[in-house]
Amino acid sequence: MAKQDDQFKKVVSHAKEYGYIFQSSEIYDGLSAVYDYAQNGAELKKNIRNYWWKAMVQMNENIVGIDAAILMHPTTWKASGHVDAFNDPLIDNKDSKKRYRADVLVEDYCAKIEGKIEKEVKKAAKRFGDAFNKEEFLSTNGRVVGYQEKINTILSRLGKSLENEDLADVKALIEELEIVDPISGSKNWTEVKQFNLMFGTKLGASADSAMDLYLRPETAQGIFVNFLNVQKTGRMKIPFGIAQTGKAFRNEIVARQFIFRQREFEQMEMQFFVKPGTQKEWYEQWKENRMKWHLSLGMGTDNYRFHDHEKLAHYADAATDIEFKFPFGFKELEGIHSRTDFDLKAHEKFSGKKLQYFDHEAKESYVPYVVETSIGLDRMFLAIFSNSLVDETLEDGSERTVLRLPAVLAPTKAAVLPLVKKDGLPEIARKIIDDLKFDFNVIYDEKDAVGRRYRRQDAAGTPFCITVDHDTLEDNMVTIRHRDTMEQQRVKIEDVREIIMKEVDMRAWLMKM
Repeated sequence: MAKQDDQFKKVVSHAKEYGYIFQSSEIYDGLSAVYDYAQNGAELKKNIRNYWWKAMVQMNENIVGIDAAILMHPTTWKASGHVDAFNDPLIDNKDSKKRYRADVLVEDYCAKIEGKIEKEVKKAAKRFGDAFNKEEFLSTNGRVVGYQEKINTILSRLGKSLENEDLADVKALIEELEIVDPISGSKNWTEVKQFNLMFGTKLGASADSAMDLYLRPETAQGIFVNFLNVQKTGRMKIPFGIAQTGKAFRNEIVARQFIFRQREFEQMEMQFFVKPGTQKEWYEQWKENRMKWHLSLGMGTDNYRFHDHEKLAHYADAATDIEFKFPFGFKELEGIHSRTDFDLKAHEKFSGKKLQYFDHEAKESYVPYVVETSIGLDRMFLAIFSNSLVDETLEDGSERTVLRLPAVLAPTKAAVLPLVKKDGLPEIARKIIDDLKFDFNVIYDEKDAVGRRYRRQDAAGTPFCITVDHDTLEDNMVTIRHRDTMEQQRVKIEDVREIIMKEVDMRAWLMKM
């Protein structure tokens, strides 16, 4: 656990030092759980968003994208159930005066048991070597099976208690597990209470006439209320999807773990409308499709897993999370839900407007069912950033810190370095930049020895460094250095663009799906 904490602190520190993420309003001591994306962070975030949008919208003929407003009519949130039921179970520790999400305390307890399972797996893998069968070990080792059964029992009870709104049993579970306050070590807990997460605001010029509104807690409702508008204007046929990216806001009382849980965040969601009775088939298909998207980035199959929900929302008939192995353990990265027809029927009821699809082949009207895929852009950013940050010991015994971002997502694709700041080398470097900048985000770097510049670009996540030296004046060639392998090639200037494009072209990465 201490090693995980150290790694996570390194991620947070590196993100600031290399211009990825700053604390919001830092000169005023910051605002808790609110962050600003800096110059490199804004580029990485944009590239992740574009990678998702291209895979989701551009690559699918039957999916279109919209950009709905953040402010919506307040009845929207009554219909969706957010006004009455968008709550987190909170518990306070009487000694430390700190507040926690009760369900997260229990999940963190289970995560520690998972850590024990991982230790057993590592020991066995070391003992058996190439003959080690992980799946067989997990299903047959008595100690591991016992650990997993304990996790399943705890999470099943937690899910049922939350579903039944039995908050007294949630507290009883915390006490039975002897869960302590992470800060004080105290077991002196209050009762568990529900807290609504929506941010309220007002619309209007005066207090007397102002309408009470909410900042949207999710982007999905903007899709549902526009279902018919999109279907008719786009002449869409079932099955079809509507995608959207955008900001959402939740008054998280227990916001923590850097950008993993924030009060202002961005979602990438797609609602797929299907004929009733086919939703399970589409649910399985979208599970497979979304996992392929994640794996296309090359961050390792062992870092992902599906976690099926023990507790289903009242409107869902299936739900799973794609979890990622963050520095603090496996946590939810993306949700895939079969939402039945709850959303459209609820908006029909509250608006008095029909939200149905006329199926010309079946010659009938019906309210479509919905399969949802929803991923947090900020969480995806953290997954990529934390997984990419590596400290390496090189063959000569020296060390380097390298941010191995997938090249397709890297904020800056190449740095152009004149060996010295004279003899016409800077001018050639500038010409190379002027040529490349139409296709890639590139930068010029002339400060310090070239070796230090390489290390700086490694740590910033730049996939390529292009060095202009005195030989360039004679042969019109440059040295291109690859971040991950540190391999250096002597290439013609006119070939540089093609070499970079081969590594960063989104087409090549998405074809891995």
